[in-house]
Amino acid sequence: MERASFRAASRRRFLTVLCFGAAGAALAACAAPTPTATPAKQHAAPVVPPAPAAPGARPTGVGLITAKYQGEAAVLDGAGATFPAVLYSKWYDEYFKLTGVKVNYQSIGSGGGIKGISDQTVDFGATDGPMTDEQMKAARGGEILHIPMALGAVVPTYNIPELKTPMKLTSDTLAGIFLGDITMWNDARLVADNPDLAAVNKDITTVHRSDGSGTTFVFVDYLSAVSKTWKDRIGVATSVNWPHGLGAKGNEGVAGEVKSNLYSIGYVEYVYAAKNRLGFAWMQNQSGAFIEPTLESVSAAAAGAAANIAPDLRASIVNAPGPRAYPISGFTWLLAYRTMKDLARAQALTRVMWWSIHDGQKFAGDLGYVPIPDPIVEKAADKILSIHVNDRRAFPHS
Repeated sequence: MERASFRAASRRRFLTVLCFGAAGAALAACAAPTPTATPAKQHAAPVVPPAPAAPGARPTGVGLITAKYQGEAAVLDGAGATFPAVLYSKWYDEYFKLTGVKVNYQSIGSGGGIKGISDQTVDFGATDGPMTDEQMKAARGGEILHIPMALGAVVPTYNIPELKTPMKLTSDTLAGIFLGDITMWNDARLVADNPDLAAVNKDITTVHRSDGSGTTFVFVDYLSAVSKTWKDRIGVATSVNWPHGLGAKGNEGVAGEVKSNLYSIGYVEYVYAAKNRLGFAWMQNQSGAFIEPTLESVSAAAAGAAANIAPDLRASIVNAPGPRAYPISGFTWLLAYRTMKDLARAQALTRVMWWSIHDGQKFAGDLGYVPIPDPIVEKAADKILSIHVNDRRAFPHS
């Protein structure tokens, strides 16, 4: 891609993201949990009277949810990942206007989302790093479902004024920076792919997440896939023991630290680099190509996931094969119990999730996220339809 077209395409995509972020409080503050904004004045949404749902029936997808359902809960509470906060803010604002159901979402990090759903203090959790088997077994309410909502890219983001073109990083150089093996920007290993760095005789400052984070999970999942040293010494989790660097809470916190510290590098979800007008690296993929994080390159990474994804829909797509695949890509999931006790809340939750994986997908691209592939939409729908209360399917439509 020519540099001019790269900058123009990126600017168009970023301005759209920023527009939503300013208008809809799209980015929840990462230093403290902030509920998603909803209109102050509630309108009288149309009401659909209840009708018995046939347990074996397959409801339609887009366009099924058009109004409030009589008897469903009017408010839902969720918490978790900051990665999809921009998208969820837009979704829940649109859903409120459609149904009058208010979804309060606090972007406190994936670790907080897992804890919230496990402790049953929220109606749903959200995470970019799938729960471990041990976490699943420890959940108080029984089996937890992972329901994919969207895909996105985690980008190495940096603050180097002298660098006028996108930085190019290989798996070795990225791992070397965060392991502490590469400590100067004019290190020969970096200059080999970035000649302009030869004149940048500055120490590297790394920035990482200080909280439990699905963004961290995706990032270190990639590093473990490409670096045996990283895998053996650091490993994969939503929170790891970093060898060095500054810690910050949430995607917004990491972006803020990078923006405030010259010659620093961190990792954030794509949207947060865009909002803060920070540079982000093109990563070398398995095919040897340096790939820009775009909707198309994340889609390419997800292309093979539908056929091979595990039945529980927990999946990793880092370091995916393919000449156009961006290698640090991942899913983001909502977490919900398969067995729920409160029918009104179960109906409200299954309806908003159904709308999100169908109607809500049209908002993803403009906000810097990638819609989930159709085959995975079908698998996610099956999970939603499996949620029940007292052996009764919670989703009320047929």
